Amino acid sequence: MFLKSSKSILLIIVFILFNHSAISQERPASFADLTEKLMPAVVNISTSTTVVKNVNPFPFEFPPGSPFEDMFKEFGTPQKRKSSALGSGFIIDKKGIVITNNHVIQGAEDIFIRTNENKEYKAKILGTDPLSDVAVLQIITDDKFETVKFGNSDTARIGDWVIAIGNPFGLGGTVTAGIVSARNRNIGMSRYEDFIQTDASINSGNSGGPLFNMKGEVVGINTAILGQSGSIGIGFAIPSNSAKLVIDQLLEFGETKRGWLGVRIQTVTKEIADVEKLKKARGALVASVAPGSPSDKAGIKDGDIILEFDGKKINEMQELPLIVAQTKVGKVVNVKIWRNKKEITKKITLGRLETSEDFKAEKPTKSKATFIDGLKIEVRKITRDDLVEKKIPLNTTGVVITKIDTESPINYLKVGDLIVEAQKRNIKSPTELNNLVNAALKTSSKTILIAVINDQNQKRYIGVKLK
Repeated sequence: MFLKSSKSILLIIVFILFNHSAISQERPASFADLTEKLMPAVVNISTSTTVVKNVNPFPFEFPPGSPFEDMFKEFGTPQKRKSSALGSGFIIDKKGIVITNNHVIQGAEDIFIRTNENKEYKAKILGTDPLSDVAVLQIITDDKFETVKFGNSDTARIGDWVIAIGNPFGLGGTVTAGIVSARNRNIGMSRYEDFIQTDASINSGNSGGPLFNMKGEVVGINTAILGQSGSIGIGFAIPSNSAKLVIDQLLEFGETKRGWLGVRIQTVTKEIADVEKLKKARGALVASVAPGSPSDKAGIKDGDIILEFDGKKINEMQELPLIVAQTKVGKVVNVKIWRNKKEITKKITLGRLETSEDFKAEKPTKSKATFIDGLKIEVRKITRDDLVEKKIPLNTTGVVITKIDTESPINYLKVGDLIVEAQKRNIKSPTELNNLVNAALKTSSKTILIAVINDQNQKRYIGVKLK
């Protein structure tokens, strides 16, 4: 009996040790060999643009925030200066084809690529796609380069090891390691989002750099960070499979060709699912159909719920735009919809988004200014272009000051400053700011606390006594 027990205990110990050994073998002892192999294909990107600014004509400086600063700035002498920005990228072809984010090179007059060997080259743009934030560059040289390959991002699992290589804060050649923290993240940056979330440190300047798996394959393009203070262990990367579809089109056509259904959709809530007798809240509810669109021609109607597109089930509303966009223009697809409490199938021939009226209407425009009477200022909602221009995190929300009355209690601020918080609450629209200001006016103190980001990208809190 004792012998049998001893054997059982021995088997358990061996089993535990075996499993511990297997787990230990999956964890790399060092990333050095992999890094050494990949580093030559990762590049630093710098850009320059010309900025015209009036120079103070006086032999002295006004204190920051002084009303005289704005009063006399128009007397300054216009002078041109070069503004620079930094980012990262990686080479996918030995002839010097570089992949990066669109926001890294957007608006650039000159683009420079610096390799790991500290050689610098000029580069030109082969194609850009603001919707997916991807850009393809060509290094202007006859030199040959080391390259990296794309991996299958669909096989990246939560918990897998990944490493990021890039140019954070202009330091260059920096390697950080972590794991895949989450998949299929949507953070409200654009219509087409399916981010890989990672805890590998990603900071300003990492944008456009590669996220590698342990095979040395690119599984993502590092694109965004959460928060304004740099890495807090949450970074986001465009999955390589999504990026590669865009990159292949940019290389072949110089532009993108996305599939288009021609519907405006919304989330299927539990209440809607109950009314429509759906077993669970899933799919995309068609709010409206564009006249003459592929969906209109196929007989899709307002109120239909799209459950499946081209054999792919739609669980969440935001999945549909990405799947449609990645489908070839002109393809005939089966679309399963829920109508009148039963499932039916429609055949739809996809159009092209970029030539549709929907696309023209979606192009970002400056929103109309709203007057905030309590602050005596005009503001408009922050756009993606504002965030790219100011080089601040793309998930920042708030309003841009477009006009300041002389009687304004914050007349020491500048046009172009951002208001991102009021009463310690994030601002998402002019209406939201106006409501908070009006609420503050009804209090006995008539005071509001706002957070402002100035033209130096410095954030500060201001206590404002409302008039």
